[in-house]
Amino acid sequence: MKDGHIHSPYCPHGSKDDFEKYIQRAIDVGLTEMTFTEHFPYPNGFQDPAPENDSCMNPENLSNYLNDVKNFKQKYESKIKINVGAEVDFLEGYEEDIKNNLDKYGDELEDSLLSVHIIKIDGAYCCVDYSVEEFQNLIDKLGSIEAVYNKYYETLIKAVNADLGTYKPKRIGHLNLVRKFNQVFPYNYEGNKVLEELIKLVKEKGYELDYNVSGNRKEYCKEPYVDGYLLELAKKYDIPLVLGSDSHCAEEINNYDIG
Repeated sequence: MKDGHIHSPYCPHGSKDDFEKYIQRAIDVGLTEMTFTEHFPYPNGFQDPAPENDSCMNPENLSNYLNDVKNFKQKYESKIKINVGAEVDFLEGYEEDIKNNLDKYGDELEDSLLSVHIIKIDGAYCCVDYSVEEFQNLIDKLGSIEAVYNKYYETLIKAVNADLGTYKPKRIGHLNLVRKFNQVFPYNYEGNKVLEELIKLVKEKGYELDYNVSGNRKEYCKEPYVDGYLLELAKKYDIPLVLGSDSHCAEEINNYDIG
């Protein structure tokens, strides 16, 4: 079993568990493969909209991160397959900058994710998953919960279509992250046409989906980020699913069943 979405001590909003604690936990729960997918640094000039400015890795740490994972990959090669990876944020309007960053470091990345945490509204960049209060602000700006979902899915369509070069990740991270606060803002997205358009595009492009179970751990979500209608669509269009614990500490790694 592979876990394709694991963070590291380089994550500014995670724990300080060291690499070996993550690796030993993965071995203990019976995983045979794991990918470290730390948040790739934002392009120069992009201002992190999170209040703590802690969404991604400091660019000064990127080389050290890549070297550390490579070293542990070699050290543990007889016990578990470790992949060097990253979680790359799609930022509408910064496609060329993201491509340039991937061109610079992509040949060192073996297995990565393309995720959307941020949507652009009237020229401003807004976090989808930061807090209940911020999600309410999105609803106020766009006019309805459905409009927030559609804006999020439309941004993902742009991400899937974007030319990010040779090293563009081929797996989409936590596709239904927009449901992080669904217990507070319930919305029945079954039959959503924009989502089905997105899934058809994922299939056409030959991408995988991150079967991200971290939503189960979130107070206002209580479901994996591929669940319900989205899981039905993934099965309908035969989209490959890869387990992602989205672990930000070692104890969150487990040998989960995929829906």
